[in-house]
Amino acid sequence: MAKDMTLLWGSGSPPCWRVMIALEEKNLQGYNSKLLSFDKMEHKSQEVLDINPRGQVPAFKHGNVVVNESYAACFYLESKFKTQGTKLIPDSPEDQALVYQRMFEGLTFYDKLTKVIFYEWYVPKEERHDSAVKRNLENLVAELKLWEGYLQKLGSDTYLAGPSFTLADVVVGPTVAFLFRFGLSAERYPKLGEYYARLKERPSMKASWPPHWLEDPKGQDTLKDI
Repeated sequence: MAKDMTLLWGSGSPPCWRVMIALEEKNLQGYNSKLLSFDKMEHKSQEVLDINPRGQVPAFKHGNVVVNESYAACFYLESKFKTQGTKLIPDSPEDQALVYQRMFEGLTFYDKLTKVIFYEWYVPKEERHDSAVKRNLENLVAELKLWEGYLQKLGSDTYLAGPSFTLADVVVGPTVAFLFRFGLSAERYPKLGEYYARLKERPSMKASWPPHWLEDPKGQDTLKDI
């Protein structure tokens, strides 16, 4: 099964990481995996464009099925291999509702994070505005408080939608890891810190941990003061 799969990906990209975690959780090791360099613009190569005409990663193919959007790929893998590996979507519609809610809130969470990080990376200094920096940080802090509250309400030793690891954790987990990679304080956000510690111990996370994070465990301190 996995031998018919191809994943083109970039290290540290949360969308790529989502698909990799889903593959691990569904016991689909052994797929054709190719790490691309963002610095060398390999995600714009013809190899990627042949699968994903947007020139973005992940670029994922299973047989003749192409699914490049990370959320869609994760849904596809859970649906296609429902009885294999970890059950990522619960049977109860009520439980499903919370999983889906957290999944799609995760898109907003990731968007608010990237507006802080990418503003610093991609906007030239002479074009930056203090008001934009302040607004982006305030929006991210408000979002962090929401997720801290969600985990607080669920109690100890929980995942995002309850006691079981679900598709919500597959897609939002990399965002949380990205936050701490960029210096988020576990003392200031203890529930998110506890959740991150649980994620790091999960075999699927360890197996798919970004290679350049392993080479440079320290990360950056962009978010240390928020």
